[in-house]
Amino acid sequence: MGRPEGIDDLDARIIALLTERPQIGVLGASRELSVARGTVQARLDRLQRSGVIASLAPQVDPEALGFPVTAFCTLEINQRQGHAPVVAHLSAIPQVLEIHSTTGRSDLIVRVAARDNADLGDVIDEIIDDVHVLRASTSIALVTHLAMRTGPLVRKAADDAGRG
Repeated sequence: MGRPEGIDDLDARIIALLTERPQIGVLGASRELSVARGTVQARLDRLQRSGVIASLAPQVDPEALGFPVTAFCTLEINQRQGHAPVVAHLSAIPQVLEIHSTTGRSDLIVRVAARDNADLGDVIDEIIDDVHVLRASTSIALVTHLAMRTGPLVRKAADDAGRG
């Protein structure tokens, strides 16, 4: 898969500004970046259509909602029915934040949030309460040293496109 087309320095600057100050809006971004409002809007529209910007929704902090415990569960599943039944089961659990298929010994990795360790135990019980889940292993995150970020990746994509 090749590089996305059209990711350039201005795209990277727009994304960085809206990431750092999402409340700024299109007009504020155009003023801050010294480009026309229509240019910023057209760039945002294109970035959304191409999937580079996946969402303009607010980022929610589970801890601020009362779910300060983060854990990662790796699951081995019965693959005869594929991943779909397990993913459907897990998707119905509100504390399940992410589900990824993986390579190696486990088949899925699941990120969960919980109110405390007892709540985490209940969530794990709910996760493994599926006939397709054969084995689970859970690790509790003690400290987040680097939260999910995309800024440096956006900058690299723009830099790479500038060299290409």
